[in-house]
Amino acid sequence: MDLTLTDTDLGRDIELLASLLADIVAEQEGPEMLAMVREVRDLAIARRAGDDAAGRKLVEKVASLTPDELAVLIPALSIFFDLANAAEDTHRVRVLGQREQEAGNEPRPESLREAFRTMKARGVGDEALEELLEKFCVDLVFTAHPTEAKRRTTRRLLRKLRTGLQGLHGTGLSERQLGRLKDKLRSDLTILWQIDQTRAERPKVMQEVDRGLFFVGELWRVIPDIHRELRRASVDAYGRDLAATPNFIKFGSWIGGDRDGNPFVTHDVTRQTLAKLRAAAVVRHRETAHELYRMLVISDRRADAPDALRTAIAEAYDRYPGVRAEIDHISKTELYRRWIRVIEYRLDQSSESEISERTRFAAYGSAAELEHDVRLIDDALRAHNGHRVADTYVADWLVQIRTFGLHFASLDVRQDSAVHIAVLDEVFKASGVCDNYAELDEAGKREVLLGSLDEPPKLFAASFEGMTRETLSLFRLLADEIRAYGTEPIGGMIISMTREASDVLAVLWFWNWAWKATRPEGVTNDPLPPVPIQPLFETIDDLRAGAQILTDLFRMPAYREHIELPGGTRQTVMVGYSDSCKDGGYLAAGWGLHKAQRMITEVCQTEGVDLVVFHGRGGSLGRGGGPAARAILSLPNGSVGGHLRITEQGEVLAERYDDPVIAHRHLEQVAWATLLVTTDDPAPPADVWLDSMDAMEEVSLAKYRALIEHPRFMVYFDRATPIGEIENLPIGSRPARRRERKYLTDLRAIPWTFSWTQARYFLPAWYGLGTGLKSHLDAHGPDLLRAMYADWPMFRALIDNAELALAKADMSIAARYAEMLEEGDTAAEIWDSIRAEFDVTRDAVLAINEQSELLGGVGWLQDSIKARNPYVDPLNLIQVELIKRLRKSDAEEGDEAARERDRELVRLAIQGVAAGLRTTG
Repeated sequence: MDLTLTDTDLGRDIELLASLLADIVAEQEGPEMLAMVREVRDLAIARRAGDDAAGRKLVEKVASLTPDELAVLIPALSIFFDLANAAEDTHRVRVLGQREQEAGNEPRPESLREAFRTMKARGVGDEALEELLEKFCVDLVFTAHPTEAKRRTTRRLLRKLRTGLQGLHGTGLSERQLGRLKDKLRSDLTILWQIDQTRAERPKVMQEVDRGLFFVGELWRVIPDIHRELRRASVDAYGRDLAATPNFIKFGSWIGGDRDGNPFVTHDVTRQTLAKLRAAAVVRHRETAHELYRMLVISDRRADAPDALRTAIAEAYDRYPGVRAEIDHISKTELYRRWIRVIEYRLDQSSESEISERTRFAAYGSAAELEHDVRLIDDALRAHNGHRVADTYVADWLVQIRTFGLHFASLDVRQDSAVHIAVLDEVFKASGVCDNYAELDEAGKREVLLGSLDEPPKLFAASFEGMTRETLSLFRLLADEIRAYGTEPIGGMIISMTREASDVLAVLWFWNWAWKATRPEGVTNDPLPPVPIQPLFETIDDLRAGAQILTDLFRMPAYREHIELPGGTRQTVMVGYSDSCKDGGYLAAGWGLHKAQRMITEVCQTEGVDLVVFHGRGGSLGRGGGPAARAILSLPNGSVGGHLRITEQGEVLAERYDDPVIAHRHLEQVAWATLLVTTDDPAPPADVWLDSMDAMEEVSLAKYRALIEHPRFMVYFDRATPIGEIENLPIGSRPARRRERKYLTDLRAIPWTFSWTQARYFLPAWYGLGTGLKSHLDAHGPDLLRAMYADWPMFRALIDNAELALAKADMSIAARYAEMLEEGDTAAEIWDSIRAEFDVTRDAVLAINEQSELLGGVGWLQDSIKARNPYVDPLNLIQVELIKRLRKSDAEEGDEAARERDRELVRLAIQGVAAGLRTTG
């Protein structure tokens, strides 16, 4: 592969890894196979350089390749991208370290120290800072959406390769040490070549839970560093040391709780997930405690410990008989070690405790109990001049306890509103409350729900079957969990496709029923815990209705009482980027989301409710992706209020959290942006800007709807993208379709975007935008839109993200997919519309940002895309060729073994394209 992309350290790293890969291909498959790989690569490079003859030869060459040759070529190209990505991540870590050194004592750009200095300059005083920090929170929620094409085994190997590459950049290495590191790289690369690159079958839900924990594990070490930076930022800007930093970063998860369209997420799976998350947290705390046990060998003879520690040990000795055997052998002068052993014993009991054993004597019932015990150590150390020891060995643990608790990440549960309606219909019929709940209008549904809220009928899950039994069992499980461990393990109850206030009341009804159904006998003072009920507005129409739905809810005493908290009244509202874009196109979704948040914010301010907006963003540009900080800064004024909730989906988990340095940088950028958007007070958008957006939205929405409502659109989508192959990928436990696909609404947003990305259209991230922009440019010229681009973060982010999608798209490759349509099919008209809209959108974007070419103002990113394209192109052409072969074989009922091999090769090609583009969709 012997290529050099640049003369930088990054280029040399890629050259080294490519050379090692070439050696492995020659060694494992033979020199003739390596020659074939190089021939394809050279033709692709020449094609990109404008050699049309090379382009034709490349297509012919790909068509002539045998399955055995493709089985070498596809992994060779795919693994090259994996190695290039590892090199880029390594280089990014180096650059971050270099920038920190160059900054010296000055804050790095987009850091917490810079945020605090900016806030100080904006006039945020000490009192305002305290108020802000009380509510400052970034809540990052991991999801299992099936956009991660790699196995966890592959991720683990790539992590080892990246670590090995980082080792090569160590200082003072001898030739022997360098040789040993390179040999290890060769060994790991050999393993990577010889493993199955794709999963044999779809992962189980609990395997997805394990995968989420695989990435969260790095954060255990990163979080204390972020908290230290917050303290340093406060001292730097305000001269105040925050003795206890706020718990401003939290983690949540949907994995094992998201049952929307996933029949494999049952209440039993949710129970197992909660137990696994709890066990993971306890194990981490146990490891930290043991490390502290080994370090704190401080003698009471040398540093007299406070009486509080002695008393705690004596009380534990009497209260927990089992602890005696744990501490009797420890010297009575080593009080810290004796107390830490008590903590370890209680953690051991906690790991063995299940909900049914929630009264187990020594188990921790809450993170607050653990924090109390650890704080005794911290206080004792500081009482005898051990503050340095406390800061070094104990402070980090206290941060980890406050962040991860005994639950690691709070688990959300999500279900479609239509499921709740169907369940309630059956429940109310069986209990005699109502015979036709599903057929009632909105007023009728509200009347039934509110009328039976205080005295719900006595129900038993076992009396029902199917989804009704499952739903009732789930809510009982949640009630049991909260009775045993408090509300911390549960993040929220999310209602997909919320269309009416009754959809929210339905969840309140279930929760009220479950809490009363699990009430211990004889208990009377048992108030309903305020578990957040979070409506999710996803479609264009639902986003428009969101403000009125919330207004209605806030004015219902029963609901208002539920959201009243000790610190105020709070409502979390989730907005969906994926389905809104699939429903209305890029511009209508982007502007619709912005308007919905503005209206929701106004409603909450009027009604005296603290709002938390939960952003359901995907990793791809067509699903709300793009740089996280840029997205946060573009949010409407007043919609953040110091508290932000965001999903982290699919391959984004690996990209942002697999390396601790990169994870640290991501977290500080998100925190920086949240503080700045909260304290910024810009002038509201000019009315003419708002009117212009409304007008362009209308034109864009019409253009997009004309596309997806074309009578042959679904045929085009099925034939001219790899959607069929993507639906069969074993990369997630959840089915790609909600039901048998007849209409676009039957398809989930993720495979929708995934397919357009793979075929290099990137259509969801730009289609319709160009027509909308052009309508304004033709009528009014470019000046107003240029002013909006310069001065309005929302519009700038909208244009910049579309520009990136246009730059990554390639119509010459997309045309190859379009050619898979049957000759004479009128669906070919759709290709003409897509091709024309691409040109219109590109020209409009360039007219607004005043560049001569896409990404002309971001040279490094433009270069990166151009450097990757010649290596992605062959994988796309291979994918097209294999799909053609499969379709022909299916029509002729050919050899099933040959078909299955071609399917496996298509899966490998999809994975390779995803690695080359660094996104799936």
